[in-house]
Amino acid sequence: MLNLLLSRLATAIPSVLGVIVVTFLLTRLLPGDPAAYFAGLAATPQAVAEIRAKLGLDKSLPEQFLVYVQDLLSGNLGTSLTTGQPVTADILTRLPASAELTLLALFLAAAIAIPLGVLAAVKQGSWIDHLCRIVTTAGVSLPVFFTGLLFAYVFYYLLQIAPAPTGRLDAFLTPPPHRTGFYLIDSLLVRNTEAFWGALAQLALPAASMAIFSLAPLARMTRGSMLSVLGGDFIRTARASGLAPRTVIFTYAFRNAVLPVITVLGMVFSFLLGANVLVETVFAWPGIGLYAVNALLTSDYAPVQGFVLTMAVLYITLNLAIDLLYGLVDPRVRLDA
Repeated sequence: MLNLLLSRLATAIPSVLGVIVVTFLLTRLLPGDPAAYFAGLAATPQAVAEIRAKLGLDKSLPEQFLVYVQDLLSGNLGTSLTTGQPVTADILTRLPASAELTLLALFLAAAIAIPLGVLAAVKQGSWIDHLCRIVTTAGVSLPVFFTGLLFAYVFYYLLQIAPAPTGRLDAFLTPPPHRTGFYLIDSLLVRNTEAFWGALAQLALPAASMAIFSLAPLARMTRGSMLSVLGGDFIRTARASGLAPRTVIFTYAFRNAVLPVITVLGMVFSFLLGANVLVETVFAWPGIGLYAVNALLTSDYAPVQGFVLTMAVLYITLNLAIDLLYGLVDPRVRLDA
């Protein structure tokens, strides 16, 4: 297991270095001049030049890159021109909101898609199988931002049973004391049921929008993997031995079919990390996705670079966790490593 961990870390380092270089270059290619934006429309060319020099934008690209790398090595992601705060502090403040939304959406998707895929494979050709196909087709066909806008229009505007899409908590409710940054957990820790239900109501529509987006690949892979395993000789032997159908399906079939599902689960989580940018914009969710969008609109380089680097590190860490989980589920992976 240790060799597997070291080998994955060795391959992750070049990926992080590539993300740093590509992100730096792409931000410099963005249209707009941060110095001119923050100087204002009435600023003189001299004032714009002074701001550009203060931001270090008057230097050559290699010089700017060296300064950026030196700051990264010291743990400094820069300062946001929009908020006036260090980017690290801004990301740490907003990351729990994005993580809570993404994890809840992933939990909802897995709780629905995996049982649905298993039942569709076991009862192939039944109405459950057809329902699984309809759900996967709808999930693939509906963009996440369209689903979010549709949910907000129907449940908030038409039916008026959902709260206004204006953030993590209603303006009339007090946020729970900060423990984990997750409002659901923090409110339960202090037994504030009003804040818990208020936070859950705000989470319902954006989490459902992202869950529908990720249902399709999970249900489809679960169904396909289960069908492949159920046709194996060892399953026929288990059934012929008189084992209970529940034991055959969950103890033997599902355990052997779960590895591809874990792979897709990791891919879906990485997709959700990108999709939360659109969902947070639709629902005014104060996460790092909305933070990055606002930084892009103002050509604020440091938050964009910090956001992309954070997402890359999270994605690499997720892949590493999936590789380690492989070793726990299937000992043959540890032997191969």
